[in-house]
Amino acid sequence: MIIVLSCMLLVPSFGSFFVYTSFKLNQDEITKTICVQRKLVFNTCNGRCELQKSLKKYADNEKKMQNNLKEKAEIVYIQNTFTTAFKLVAPIPSKAKLFAVLDAKPISVSIATFRPPSYFI
Repeated sequence: MIIVLSCMLLVPSFGSFFVYTSFKLNQDEITKTICVQRKLVFNTCNGRCELQKSLKKYADNEKKMQNNLKEKAEIVYIQNTFTTAFKLVAPIPSKAKLFAVLDAKPISVSIATFRPPSYFI
């Protein structure tokens, strides 16, 4: 799942690489059919004009997507919060007797301290 999400995040950054790779794979076909200079005997373009068009088209689409994201990011979200008036309630006196008296000094001190088992260390 993490790998899929990572790939989805990285794919847009490799867009021009994909355009260039598809151009190189189909360069002979593009040179023979689409290229502006295809009818010339000494064709120096070799389909690079079509590559430039494709890269420009990709860059324009990317700018358009960024502009759309900026427009969406500028939307202001407002959340209505409701304030509730709290009433103070008088505390109920406790009738339970405390058995521990805190006025006197402690009678004994515990020397034993907790030590974790040695196999965890």
